[in-house]
Amino acid sequence: MQAKKIEAIVTDIEGTTSALTFVKDVLFPYASARLADYVVQNAAKPDVRAVLEEVRSIEMNPDLSNDDCVKILLDWAAQDKKIKPLKTLQGMIWKKGFDEGAFKGHIYEDAVLKLKEWHASGTRLYIYSSGSVAAQKLLFGHTDYGDLTPLFSGYYDTAIGAKVESESYKKIATELGKQAANILFLSDHVGELDAARAAGFSTVMLDRDNAANDQAKHKRVTDFNAIILAEVA
Repeated sequence: MQAKKIEAIVTDIEGTTSALTFVKDVLFPYASARLADYVVQNAAKPDVRAVLEEVRSIEMNPDLSNDDCVKILLDWAAQDKKIKPLKTLQGMIWKKGFDEGAFKGHIYEDAVLKLKEWHASGTRLYIYSSGSVAAQKLLFGHTDYGDLTPLFSGYYDTAIGAKVESESYKKIATELGKQAANILFLSDHVGELDAARAAGFSTVMLDRDNAANDQAKHKRVTDFNAIILAEVA
């Protein structure tokens, strides 16, 4: 098969550039433990008020109290729901944590080195994650390797669509102004990779623990060092 010319790379975060444990064992518990107090302290601020109103809209109940909204948000968090107001509020709380030095964003060293190499070669890099764009920028802006946000030309979250729907990737390709086949999508999630491939994207699966079962449709690697753009099919 003739190799494709990769002109842009879109990468997932959890399990791909960053450890799942960092997100699930550090960021999520941090936000949930502080969510109620954060809402109480900031409920009058326009951005938090907008989150609460969005919860009421989703629940189709304009009479929900702030406490009711907090309970719903915490329930969504416990179920790991990919719902915009929850992701937005988590991002606000994480910003406070990052600013206060409570933690740094975890990025695998192999991902950092390869992303820098691709960026230096002129390949455009983008993030597509279920976490909000604001949260994405926080994570890459506060790492042990410094601020990595200059490496990226853009960020996408679920505002463009669900990550397991091919239409989302078609929209990204349109926004980037590139042929889908010339865009490489990196993820650890088969459903996301399937959706990207259905949209015409080139795909590579990050299987860091070498534990995946049937990935016949996707090239599989255990780290970024094994990704050679000239060999992506």
